[in-house]
Order: sequence, then C-alpha cells, then structure tokens
Amino acid sequence: MQSQDAAAQSPALSSPAGQAVDVEQAEAALVEHYPRLVRLAYLVLPSRMSRTRRVLTAHALVQRALPRGRSDAPLIPAQSAGRDGDPGYALVRLQVVRSALEAGLPLRRRGLPKRSQLPPLLPQVWGLTVFPRPGGADELALDQRLSALSGSARAAHVLRGLERLPDTDVRRVLDGAGVADPDAALAEADGIPDPYRLLESPEFDPCALQARPTDLLRRRRHLKAGVVGAAALAVCGALLSLPGDGWGADGPAAPPYARNPAAQAALDPAKLTRVPDSAWRTSERTDFSVWPARGPLTGDRALLRRALAVWARPGEGVTSSATPGTPTGGPAGPPHLLYAGTVDAARVVVLYDGWRLARYAEPEEGARGAALDLARVDRAGRAGASAVVLSRSDGNVRFLLAPWVREAGERDLREPDDDARELPLEDGVTGPFVSEQGREPCTTWNTLELTDGTGTRLLTDLGELVPARLTTGRPGEVKDVSGEKARRTWQPYACSLAAMRSAGVRGVNAWAYAEQPLPDGDGRARWLCTRGETWRGTGARVLAQFHSPGARYGAVAARAEDVPACGTRQPDVLAGVLWKSAGGTWYLLAAGSEGVESVEATGGVEGRAKDRLLSVRAEKGARADLEGTLEDGGSVGGLR
Repeated sequence: MQSQDAAAQSPALSSPAGQAVDVEQAEAALVEHYPRLVRLAYLVLPSRMSRTRRVLTAHALVQRALPRGRSDAPLIPAQSAGRDGDPGYALVRLQVVRSALEAGLPLRRRGLPKRSQLPPLLPQVWGLTVFPRPGGADELALDQRLSALSGSARAAHVLRGLERLPDTDVRRVLDGAGVADPDAALAEADGIPDPYRLLESPEFDPCALQARPTDLLRRRRHLKAGVVGAAALAVCGALLSLPGDGWGADGPAAPPYARNPAAQAALDPAKLTRVPDSAWRTSERTDFSVWPARGPLTGDRALLRRALAVWARPGEGVTSSATPGTPTGGPAGPPHLLYAGTVDAARVVVLYDGWRLARYAEPEEGARGAALDLARVDRAGRAGASAVVLSRSDGNVRFLLAPWVREAGERDLREPDDDARELPLEDGVTGPFVSEQGREPCTTWNTLELTDGTGTRLLTDLGELVPARLTTGRPGEVKDVSGEKARRTWQPYACSLAAMRSAGVRGVNAWAYAEQPLPDGDGRARWLCTRGETWRGTGARVLAQFHSPGARYGAVAARAEDVPACGTRQPDVLAGVLWKSAGGTWYLLAAGSEGVESVEATGGVEGRAKDRLLSVRAEKGARADLEGTLEDGGSVGGLR
C-alpha cells in the first residue's frame, strides 16, 4: 500500500528492486495472479496453433515460469513495478513473456528446438478438445489483427492493455525477454485500433473453458477391441470371485443399470415439491424450503424434465460448475421447484434438494447447449436464503429474491454516503444489477441491499450461485451491514473481497480489532480482519489489513486459509507490516486484538511491546516473526 507520504509493506511478501527473489515469493505471486498470467501467455502465443494446444501451452508456460531457486539477477525497474508492486509477480511475468515469444518462433532445420516450442507434456486432456468460450465479432476481429502481428508486437499490445504498463516499462520488459528491437515492436502494435477492454473478454480466458470430444469414430475403432476384452475379463473375474450362495462386493444392491424407484421419482416433473405462496409466513423455518415456485414456466413439464435429467446425467453439451465441496450427483428424491421462467433470452430452472441449489439454463431459441450450476446451501437461514443468481449477461446480474424481501437496491460499498439505487422487482426477480467485481483498477464494489421485516442487509456477488452476506463486528457478535457506520467500516476494504471469489464463501465479516498511533506523529492507523466463512465449513479465508490515514485502500498485511483466527472459535489475531513514515523512516508495526497482552518480534527485526501494539525501527525489506502472549497465558503467532 502506498499513499503520497507513507507506504506499508508485508514483511513476508515484499522485496526491493535489485534484491533476489526466492522461489516461494515467485510461487505466491504465480498462484495469486494465475488467471491473468495464463491470459497473458494465451494472447502472446500465435493463433496458428490449434486453440486446444494454445490453451494447454499457455498453462504449461505459466506453470514452468517459477525460478529453480533464488533469482540473483537484479530486478530491472519494469520488474519491480509488477502487480501491486510485487517483484515476484514481475519476475514470473517476464519469464512468461519470454517463453511465449520463444514458443511462437518457427522450428529450425538444424539444432534442437526449445522446450517451449514443443507440445506441452503437462497439462494434458485426453479424449477432449478444450477452448475458451467464443466471443463476438469484435473479439474475432481483434484475434485476427493480433495474429497478423509479430510475436513481440503482440506482447507489446498485451502488456500495454492487459498489464497497463507505460511504454517505458513495456520496452524494458521486452528487452528483458530478449526482443531485439522493442521500439519497432511498439510501433507495430500502434497499428491496432481496438480498445484494450477486449483483452478482458472471455474469448481470451484460458481458465474458463468449453470441452468437446475428439474424433469419436477413430477412438471407437481403436478402443473397441480393448473394451470388449476388458469387459469379458471383468465379468469372468467377478463370477469366479463369488462363493456358491454369497454376494459380490456390492452385496444385494441392484446393478447400476437397474431402475431404482426413488431415482425415477426424482426425474418426474409431476412429483416436484411445490409449497403454497404463504408457507414462509407460518413456518418456523425461513430458508429455501419455504420458497414458493415462481416464474411463468412452472407448468412446462418438458422443460422441467430436461432440467431434472441434466442434473442427474449432464451430457457432453452441458457446461457444468459447482462451488467447492458441492457433490455433483443428481437428487436423491423429488427436489423443490423454486423458479422456472425466461430470463435474458434463456430458459432458467432453479431447484433445491434440501442442501444444494441447482440452476439449469438453456438458450430460449437458436443455439444448442445448456448450463448446470450447483451450490451447497445447507444451514442457510434467513440471511443466507435471501437471493439466488438467475442470470449473468454482459456484466449484469439478475437475482431471484426470497418471498420475505420487500425492497432491493444496488449500493456501492466504496461510496458509503451515496444513496442506494432502487432495483425493480417482478415476481421476485430483480432488474439488472451491475456486477464488475474483480476488474482492475477497483474503483467501485456494488452490493445488493435487501430489506425485509427484520431489517436491512448487504450481500456481495462473488461470482457464484448465492451471494455472500456482509457483516461487521467481533466474532460471535457480528451484525449485518445496515447503516452508514458499518458501510464506512467496509469502505477501504471493499476491493479485498476479490480474494474471496470462487471459494464457496457464504459470508464475510469485517472486524476493526485495533487502532495504532503511528510513529513520527503521522496520525493513527486502523487494523481490520476480514474472514470469509464457506458453506462447506473448511477453507475459510482470512485477511489482516492495515489502513493508514488518508489512504484510499487498506493494505493486505497477511492472508491465510483454514485457520481459526478472527473466528468464533479463536477471535485472537496478530499481524504486522513494514511501514514508511512521512520522514522516510521504516518501521515494523504490529497489532493484536484485545486478548493479546504483549507482542514480540524476532528474526530480521528485534523488538518487544508490553501491550498489544508494537512499533520498532526496521530496514526496508526486512522480515520478522511475530509472537503474542494472551491474557490467559496462551500464545498466538503472527498471521502470515
């Protein structure tokens, strides 16, 4: 984090320009920014490759970009200006650009080819061709223009548009990647008139893929004899293993092809569970089980049959997804129908089987294919069962809201003083909600504001089927974000919610656990812990953040996964940062929650505080280990 007068830096992740970068630092940057690095490699690779090989090569180049040990080469200025100032990211990015340019070189008649010019050994996909989702005419035109450029010019265009580097830094990266004439590459890239926003299109996202089978007839000819022989051996082996009157490994279970009555009932649209419109008013439960069936197509038995069948047996033409920890099998019995209707040119069905939501979508007309999304929602409760995503289209989201929701609005978490924009409701379906989460730079973070009989709460879209609930307060005493004070607590940290995306998060709490006077009279800083709890119970994500006076954003001081810190089981937390005062002096700052009695720093920085706030002078780039003593005599380590 940097402002005009001060900067904060995590002691575990930072490295100044010219300092060696170790493999752990590079790996952390690669994992955090993996989708962007793969997109960068995919765009620089020549389009003469098949799309499947281009996708696999992009993944292979990024996965091979780690240094083998410490990188002793001094970091050039363009490297030290990596994403969020991380030299580890800059080093990996440089290696990705270098190897992608090598992969586009023609094979020479003499001499051995470079490793990047050969088909990748890993990753491999057998029996399928994979490729990004197709874009529109603009994306196709851009891909054709990029294919006409030299590899170095493609790299220049992508570094300008995707990485937002100025031309000075682009020249340095190209020079570091071995480009003979970076100025010529920049001049050639100037010939592309397309806006850089198209580089963020799904057309160029090798991490969001579609799959199709390879040549089925050829595969059938090659495998037919082997399959028949293997089946015969398996049957003979099973018969020989059975005792005279005994059972096989599955006991008295029916064979896999038998028609099970419960499984058949789960596929019968006539047996879908439907509850009265007023059930939620009298039931003791307030979750998805009391949602009525809504939408104009609840009587379309053919549509409902297709949705149930795809849930039980998704075919090759179905794009499937599931939140982490969500089983993908079909329902055990007739599920509960929540919605069936047409939304944004697609027919959508939403079903609930008691612990999972399933959303089935198919084109209203024209193109074939379907999508199936699954998400765990067990123990949802009133807040967790407030909204479900019905449709995503062109950055807009439509939600289906719980029957107890009276009003809905769209509120920017980055602007806590602004009024919410009202979202129209029709049969529980909202108007378009603008969701631009994850885009850089992060200037807005829209949340869904819902009002019901118990009050107002905010939910955030994290790219999944169910939005996550936002709360504030000490663990065990959290409250919904319903007023200006709570919104102000979240304001500097809203953009850090991007770290919670695609993890099956059910709710995120922000807890301002300490305030610390800064050295040299630079004001007071605030420490905050955000914890994202998941539907599956494991995999909770925790961020400790530091906000200095006047800074627009909080700085992530430490992050961890699957730790009890900041949770109801163990609220205590301790974290530290390197911070530079307005006078240019570097300090190690650390703060613990109220249960921390003293703090000690060891390693690259030595110091001890007799309370929960530590401030000690340090060298730029120093690393330290933190240990806190609790009031009950226990200890807590620094969050890393």
